[in-house]
Amino acid sequence: DTECTPHPNSYSLEKFRLYETRARYYLIGSDGNKKYFRVLKIDKMEPSELNISEDPVVYPPQEVKNLLQRVSEGNRATGGLNFVSKVYGIVGCIKFLESYYMILVTKRRQVGSICGHAIYSIDESQTIIIPHPSVQTDVAHLKTELRYKKLLSSVDLTKDFFYSYTYPIMRSLQKNMLSSGEEGMPYDNMFVWNSFLTQAIRSRLKNNIWTIALVHGSFKQLRLSIFGRDFSVTLISRRSRHFAGTRYLKRGVNDHGRVANDVETEQIVLDDETGSYKGQMSSVVQVRGSIPLFWSQEASRFSPKPDIILQRYDPTYEATGLHFEDLARRYGNPIIVLNLIK
Repeated sequence: DTECTPHPNSYSLEKFRLYETRARYYLIGSDGNKKYFRVLKIDKMEPSELNISEDPVVYPPQEVKNLLQRVSEGNRATGGLNFVSKVYGIVGCIKFLESYYMILVTKRRQVGSICGHAIYSIDESQTIIIPHPSVQTDVAHLKTELRYKKLLSSVDLTKDFFYSYTYPIMRSLQKNMLSSGEEGMPYDNMFVWNSFLTQAIRSRLKNNIWTIALVHGSFKQLRLSIFGRDFSVTLISRRSRHFAGTRYLKRGVNDHGRVANDVETEQIVLDDETGSYKGQMSSVVQVRGSIPLFWSQEASRFSPKPDIILQRYDPTYEATGLHFEDLARRYGNPIIVLNLIK
């Protein structure tokens, strides 16, 4: 029976329309072919909690139109139902002192594809405050709240972020080929930049079809032809979300064995006969990161080569051991280490 309800992991929501009434936001999500429609309701009358619920029904196109019409008529006395924005996924929700904010992708651009799965970058994003102005307290306008909000908006999601609805881009090609694919997107992966931002939504809804898993780094794909043979080369760099920070401010390792400036780079070469699994492909992965010891550097304009300061004596190299155990778990042995220190 083709009319039965599809399993949430068997399709992905890729296109959304955001509507609002006085009391609620309605996010209408559909798959790429606009065959299945889902409805997410977000309560605007709750000043400090994230009150969201998913309609269990999978709607065909016509029924979703009828539903919106009913919602509009039912809210006519308080201003009806209004269209807010076209959306391409939720980056996450965050709360500082009181109210929740929701970060949305409002424009996207395809930057490539892997085995027929589209990879996107963000062209435009929007942050909206969830509670209606009538229920917001003075906290919403406090200096500290505004400062946090400004810090959040200073993150430019249009640079160096990429994602896919259907391909786990945070994992290497080899890992994806060997996985069963049943588990959906692995948001707990170290290369999912917005793992924390999406946690509130994912834990409440018990699925991850409304959010996108963003990777911070770089994605570049080129089509080449040599002696009449077509192939594509993809270069992907993924930055770890653990122990992250700028170059001189974060160095070495932390207590959990996570190192600073931890980046995995993958080069995929795909024989482009068909653009599908039929062509031959290869993937090479290498990792770079800070030396896994407790060390730091005081950067200054006067010293082009700041001194290396060993902050802490770790006689058993416990954190270093944790780091190499993690590498072995992720990539298997042997691990070959290159020293890049001048």
